[in-house]
Amino acid sequence: MGKLIIFSAPSGSGKSTIINYLLQEHPELNLTFSISATSRVPRGSEQDGVEYFFLTPEDFRQKIDNEEFLEYEEVYPGRFYGTLKAQVEKQSEAGQNVVFDVDVKGGINIKKYYGDRALSVFIQPPSIEELRRRLELRGTETPEVINDRIARAEFELGFAEQFDKVVINDDLAIAEAETLHIIKDFINEKENGL
Repeated sequence: MGKLIIFSAPSGSGKSTIINYLLQEHPELNLTFSISATSRVPRGSEQDGVEYFFLTPEDFRQKIDNEEFLEYEEVYPGRFYGTLKAQVEKQSEAGQNVVFDVDVKGGINIKKYYGDRALSVFIQPPSIEELRRRLELRGTETPEVINDRIARAEFELGFAEQFDKVVINDDLAIAEAETLHIIKDFINEKENGL
């Protein structure tokens, strides 16, 4: 049985960078992303069951009614994203350590569902000011979008204490090393039955 590792963070905290570091630099951890479901159509070369499970909005709603999701969100009317319980179990039973990259509410819901089988990690920026600086440096968003992201980040930071571990990403190399240590301990602890 694989382990379940949940990552949440405000946009711009470095969560994706840290997850990619773990996936690319530490294959011994046997980490793999949970394959989510979406009601949007495939883009480019995306394939069903690889990047996402592509469902119609009607199928997605039916699965919601059947309580088949660990978490889901309707991002826009009729545009859903979610995590299917059966898919997580399939990946876990195959011995994969499943990584979730979800918003704070999704992270809390998944942790609640799995309890001690899952480890929840919150990646936190050193400050709101630093987060604003990072978002501005990206140069990809308008000031209005940055202000929205900052407001959302302030809201999300209020949930940090509900996570098992909080990693403050002030220095990326230190945050990566700290996260690696946390994940290794969790995987080894579970494998040794402690």
